Amino acid sequence: MSKKQRESEEKYDILGTYDDTPKIASRNPSGTRTKKKISRKKKYFIRNFVVIVFAVILALTGSGFIYYYKTIDSLNYNETGDFDETGDFNADGRKNINKYDSDIKNGSLNMHVEDGKLLNDPMVLNVMLFGADKNDGTSQRSDTMIMLSIDNRHKKLKLTSFMRDLWVYIPEYGYSKLNHSYAYGGPKLAIETIEQNFGINIDRYAIVDFSSFRAIIDILGGIDLNLTAEEIDYINWQCWKNNQVETRHELTDSPGIVHLNGRQALWYARDRGDEEEGFAGSDFDRTQRQRILLRTLANNMKSASLTDIVSIVDQIGPLITTNLKKNEITTLVANSLTYLSYNMVEYRLPTDGNYDAAWHYGMATLDIVDWDAERKDFAIFVYEELVTDALEGYMTYDME
Repeated sequence: MSKKQRESEEKYDILGTYDDTPKIASRNPSGTRTKKKISRKKKYFIRNFVVIVFAVILALTGSGFIYYYKTIDSLNYNETGDFDETGDFNADGRKNINKYDSDIKNGSLNMHVEDGKLLNDPMVLNVMLFGADKNDGTSQRSDTMIMLSIDNRHKKLKLTSFMRDLWVYIPEYGYSKLNHSYAYGGPKLAIETIEQNFGINIDRYAIVDFSSFRAIIDILGGIDLNLTAEEIDYINWQCWKNNQVETRHELTDSPGIVHLNGRQALWYARDRGDEEEGFAGSDFDRTQRQRILLRTLANNMKSASLTDIVSIVDQIGPLITTNLKKNEITTLVANSLTYLSYNMVEYRLPTDGNYDAAWHYGMATLDIVDWDAERKDFAIFVYEELVTDALEGYMTYDME
């Protein structure tokens, strides 16, 4: 081997990676410069050992990925072209190019709904969660509509409840209650309705029906919730009334922390009182209970490992219908422990003081009084300081 070839070979370390750092020469007792050398036999042994270790790691990792992608396949992916979608996510959960071309300039969001654009921040992922009668994405009723915002900019998880009785404009149908949009056109129309009325870009959705909800809670081992005496009685009454149990008082717990199975937790999430049966309550109370339940589930998951989360996804996947893509679910699961460390905050539309109880065509409705204020306050909740004060009238447009 020539001197030039030997010098070239010595510039690579034992892992086969190029090392361009200066070589430090040592001196022997006589004062002459010598180079430290690793015997060829030892060098080959180290290289072979490293190769074997890497091969084992790759084999184990490969098996993990095969299992993981099998897990992802368990979800019911809705690829029906429901609505124009944003691009895929980056490895840290941020969105790529957005369909509405809304950008951030000078540290604030540009809002131009009148030009057909919606508010969007690539570091905020908005996912609509629908609780529906059926979990097939068809036109069924959905009295549960919650937007989960994963805000990577502010390190927060944000829950926004949309009241089902909101009086809104439904594209191609005119004015009606918000939950009618899902009945008319499934998640596609429901999302278009929310986007058009409130100006916030929604990226994806997930649907769970009653039976799926019960099964998911049972898979998670039930849930512990802080209940009042009336809430306990309401759950007992509904289970007995609907012939799900043989006794009127299945739960005998005192007010406080009560462990609920899936069936019982569903009645808690659906509890909005019943005047005829003597139970006080409203849909405002129901949406609050739904947020409490989601917040409790999130808090319970904080102690889970990534392996635990993958296992849970594997079990509950077949119970959920979503238009999240495989690579997006992979990203979300890979970053799930980070997201679970975020602080969770809550919001509800309409906000207190900005709605009137009304009647339209024999239906009890909630009419927003000041739409500009409602849209702006909602935008501030989702995007925070990116929303500027110069927004008066920014969403006044002809919805028809």
